[in-house]
Parts: sequence; C-alpha cells; structure tokens
Amino acid sequence: MFLGVSSPIVEVFVKGSVPRDVRLLAARGMAASVGCDRLALLALMTLDEDPEVSALASATIDALPRQALSAFFGRDDVPAELRAWFETGRSCAPATSESAGVPHPVASVPAPVEGREAPLLAASGPDTPASVDDPLPDDEDEAHALLTSLPVPDKIRLATLGRREQRAILVRDPNRIVATAVLSSPKLTDTEVENFARMQNVSDEVLRLIGTSRAWTKSYPVVSALVKNPRTPTAVSMPLLTRLIERDLRGLAVDRNVPESVRLAARKQLAVLQSRKQ
Repeated sequence: MFLGVSSPIVEVFVKGSVPRDVRLLAARGMAASVGCDRLALLALMTLDEDPEVSALASATIDALPRQALSAFFGRDDVPAELRAWFETGRSCAPATSESAGVPHPVASVPAPVEGREAPLLAASGPDTPASVDDPLPDDEDEAHALLTSLPVPDKIRLATLGRREQRAILVRDPNRIVATAVLSSPKLTDTEVENFARMQNVSDEVLRLIGTSRAWTKSYPVVSALVKNPRTPTAVSMPLLTRLIERDLRGLAVDRNVPESVRLAARKQLAVLQSRKQ
C-alpha cells in the first residue's frame, strides 16, 4: 500500500526492482489505467533514486489540470492519504518542464464515471494506438501474437480496461507489470481470478498477489486452485492448505505435481481431521 492505495500494480512498484524503462512509464502516468493507481505511482516516482525518473514524475504532476484534480479528489472513493499528498503534503516540489529538461506530457482528465474509477490521465497520440474494442483474431495463437507484440503502455491499458479475452492473454505476459496490471482491472471477475489461480503458465507474482488478497481468498475455489497449482509459492499455499476440505486434502496428499512440502502438510492436516472424528 502507498498513500492509502492498495492494488497489485502499486504493490509491485512499492516492492522495488522495477526496470527503469517501466518506472519511466509510471513517471509519465502510463503504468496504470485507473486514477488512484496512476496518481499513487506518480507520487512514488517523485521519490525515485533516478533523477530523470523523479523529475519526469514531478513534471507530469505539474502538468495535471488543477480544476480536474480537485474534482477527482472530491470523490468518496479516493484515499485521504493520496488526497492530502497532492493537496498539501507533496514531499518534493513539482518540477517545471524547463527545469526537468523534459516536455510536458499530453494529459487530460475526463470527468469521473459514476460507479467505477475513471482514468485520471488519458494518454493520446501514437503512444497508445490500441483500442480496448479492437477485435481479436479468431485464431488463439494469432491473437496471442498480436497482443504480445504491442508496446508496454498499450498492454497495460488493455490489461486494465480491455475485455476478458485480452486479460486472459496478458495475465501470462512475461513482463510482470503487465501481468499484475490485469489484477488491477476494475472489470476483473471472480471467475477470471479462479481461472488465473489454476494457470501454470502465469508468473509466481500473479499467484502470490491472488493468494495474499483477502478479497479473493474468501472464495474456496480460488483457495483450492492455488494450493493445487504447483506454480504457487509454498509461502502462499501452505497457510491456505488448512482451509481445504477432506476430499481435496486426500487428493493433494498423493499429488506428485505439487511440492513435497505441500504434499506432506496435506497428509498431516488430513490426519488432524481424521483424529477429530474419532
């Protein structure tokens, strides 16, 4: 969490080790598609150790229309910490385009959309040619090749604002920022999360974020899918194992696809359940 904003993509940036080119995207307001995420990442990038990244983030913030910002911060769903940082608590002064040595980004603030979070920055021009409504080819391999060939900003935009079919492809993207952006999509459904939890071709980070989310692990199918998935980090699957019903524990106890530590823990948990019946 940063400035009261908690989302998968913000968490990845807070943890650090994000490549410089992706941090530059965040400093331009292009690493997330929903308003609170974008603003939190912009604020975080002003603290970046790379002076070009921090200066660019400050220049981007300085270019935001103040009236539109005020309207956005008037919404009830904006965290107070984020609002306070932008209104009174900025930890570094905004750089002008001249002092930062970079041009102001093209940015506009659309009116908030009732019932969901509207993007705060709407990037335009050749940097974001892809449309969320562009049809995908019927052939799955061709569709996968089309989406994976897009620039990172386009992938992030489609990951958060695109359709179910686009999210299903982009959650497997090797760029963890793109993959985790899928989990930040306001359109994401519980069924999709359950499907992602079963996938063995997604990154460990995606499975970790699902497994550490209180909202998603309220669902038993998600918990079961995570524990049974050999790709899930054991630090995530072990705490969830105690929530499995006996039938699933029996299957897990003999499943050689999962790590041995998980298989042994399943046997111990199964023994505990059987002892309680006696």
